[in-house]
Amino acid sequence: MRSAQELYQEGLAALVGRRLPAARRLLERARTSASEPDLVARVDASLAFLNAETGDLLGALAQCDRALRSRGVTFETSGVLHSQRALILMRLGDTTAALEAYAIGIAMLTDEVELGKALANRGGVFLARGDGQRAAADFEESVRLLRAAGSPVEAAMAEHNLGYADLLRGDLVSALTHMDQVRPTLLPLSPIGVAICNQDRAEVLMAAGLTRRGVTALDESARTFGAHRLAQRRGEAELTIARASLGVDPERALAAARAARSRFDRVRTPALRVRAEALVLGAEVRLGRTRPSLLARADDLAEDLARQKLPWWAIDIRLDAALIAARRGDLAQARDRLAAIRVPARAPLPVRLRERDVRAALAERTGRRTDALAHLRRGLAELHEWQSSFGSLDLQTMVTGHGRRLAVRGLRVAVATGRPGVLYEWSERARMLASRVQPVRFSGDAQAQADLQQLRRLASIEQLSPAGVSQQAELRQRVRERAWQHRGSGEYDDPATLAEVQRHLGPGRALVAHVVTSRDVAALVVTATSARVVVLGRRESLDSLTGGLLPDLDMAAAELPAMFAEAIRSELRHRLRRLDDLLLSPLAAELGDRELVLTPSGVLSTVPWSILPGNQGRAVTVAQSATSWLTRTSSPLRSASAGFVAGPRVAQARAETSAAAAAWPRAVVLHGADATADAVSRLAGTVEVLHVSAHGRHSSQNPLFSGFELADGPWFGYDIDQLESVPDVVLLSACEVGRSTLRGGEELIGMTAAWLHAGSRCVIASAAAINDAVARDVLVAVHRELSAGHAPAAALARALGEVDQAGPPAPLIAFG
Repeated sequence: MRSAQELYQEGLAALVGRRLPAARRLLERARTSASEPDLVARVDASLAFLNAETGDLLGALAQCDRALRSRGVTFETSGVLHSQRALILMRLGDTTAALEAYAIGIAMLTDEVELGKALANRGGVFLARGDGQRAAADFEESVRLLRAAGSPVEAAMAEHNLGYADLLRGDLVSALTHMDQVRPTLLPLSPIGVAICNQDRAEVLMAAGLTRRGVTALDESARTFGAHRLAQRRGEAELTIARASLGVDPERALAAARAARSRFDRVRTPALRVRAEALVLGAEVRLGRTRPSLLARADDLAEDLARQKLPWWAIDIRLDAALIAARRGDLAQARDRLAAIRVPARAPLPVRLRERDVRAALAERTGRRTDALAHLRRGLAELHEWQSSFGSLDLQTMVTGHGRRLAVRGLRVAVATGRPGVLYEWSERARMLASRVQPVRFSGDAQAQADLQQLRRLASIEQLSPAGVSQQAELRQRVRERAWQHRGSGEYDDPATLAEVQRHLGPGRALVAHVVTSRDVAALVVTATSARVVVLGRRESLDSLTGGLLPDLDMAAAELPAMFAEAIRSELRHRLRRLDDLLLSPLAAELGDRELVLTPSGVLSTVPWSILPGNQGRAVTVAQSATSWLTRTSSPLRSASAGFVAGPRVAQARAETSAAAAAWPRAVVLHGADATADAVSRLAGTVEVLHVSAHGRHSSQNPLFSGFELADGPWFGYDIDQLESVPDVVLLSACEVGRSTLRGGEELIGMTAAWLHAGSRCVIASAAAINDAVARDVLVAVHRELSAGHAPAAALARALGEVDQAGPPAPLIAFG
């Protein structure tokens, strides 16, 4: 028969593993059979935690208090009870009383395990207060103590929480690293443990821009807590869903916050109810509601949150109140409210960005455009600084969503000024933010290379089993998140000045920055001697022309019966003329016959600029930004050597690459079984011009898994990361791989962006399907021009001049 001590230890292990019913049975048996007062008190401490987990927080607190008054309890056990009492106070939302109780308990503890657990739990109080720095200090010491004491599960829990502290400090790389390192230890413990781990990890994913995926994980965690009757845990998950959804889906945020509020009412946690009520109000404000009672509610909530020592929550509510006052037309009250708000530099980035946006909103509403732009400029600078800490292009582009409101407002205000210098600055600041981060090369990751090779093997299997599909998904996630863990340079380029761009343009080139707001389409036209803003038309006119454009281009490229082909291509030509009338014709006087550098808004990513009527015979480069174009063209292009790749099952690939290679001396050509992923990677690292003719596919869900088909499977955007060096010029004769996914309103990512981010100077590709024969003729002509010394955009323009305008279109574009 097991002793009371043995039952207690087994119950404690079940409690740590979140096996709550088993823990209750074992602990109640231990308490019944225990005779020593100190062991009874220890059991009571564990039962109190169990009762708190299952919703009886006040009863749990009373249980700790009774145990503390018992005779025969040792100094060490008293420390355990004070620490357990502190944990329950934290769950009640009283962080001040919790820290006071931890100060007493931690001072009494000498046992490494108990001290480590108490420090980990106190770190949770600092997390609740948004103090990532102090939380991290407690978690780091807890991990050290628990590992030294041989308590791997408790140490893993502390390290997981250290990852959450990293999240609060804005270090997503370390957050994921710490959480993922301990997942193998924590996930097998119980469904509840899995739900807690996934809830915290979901917050990291949402901070990285994966809001939908994060909310899905939170929904699953909430259902798990509900299935185990953990009402408070479920309410906390709903609270997190509400916070995550505020900016992207306020209706969802409102529903989740109301559900959390009801749940906190039922479990009698008034402090947490205040937080839920704050999110209810925040969602209503984001839905545009301005009834007078909201102001009084906001003031009361801000005071309550300040008393709870939740400064970031309180600031957010005060910003809500200022917005309500401004929307109600009381601008003086709104100014006074904003003047009373101080946001320290240590505040989390979302809080700082929202303050900048609210101040800019008030300045815009009162006609102070210069002040509005100054606030927005500072906010985006803070975002860039954070963004530059990531080495992954995927992560850099995802986090731009945090600055979307600032960027949209900045462009709108800039267009309203009508001043060329202002619109130029904001067309640079607000778009393609990742192109300004100085890239870091991190080639030679053996694990990533092995995972990519395994993905190629799975892709070659015609019908994957359910287990194979699951393995494929796991490998994709691992490759992606492994790339996230690379550190960035911490540096980003300030936008080049308008004067610098004008000097670089010279007399033979012009820059056009198309800007699309929610209402208008405008263009900034820049030459060496002039700059002018032209309002081109209404947004709805543009949307009617770009909607369905890609499918039309795809259909026009197909081999069709003559009657259908002519009808489809004629309609496409008509649409392209109308796009030209909207986007280029009003600029004809300034453009003349100059070469053209375009920095279009993200919503124009499907426009085939090279084949618009106004660009016939013109060298056109589509750049991520004027700053990136200036950087890429400030030194001579390398184009002395060329390599060619023909993928499998493409009828014209061998003929196309062979004919194009004939334009180059000593060209390297990979055909058939020679065109493997390893061989292409070696070739890409040694030549200055690379041409790939293969089946391609764009992955909109994860654009860096876009790729082209080789002899041993697909070659992905992630493979580019593994190259030690990249060609200056890349030509992609592969359907879809010129396409991009739009993130954060103005951030494009895909195979083209991956090459440019890695250091390539120009990528010639098509966002739409292209007829095989047309692609062959145009690209062979491009190589003749390139080998003769012409720049890529000029080479493409000359080659396109030979295309039959009545035949299939050739929507190839020189990106860079």
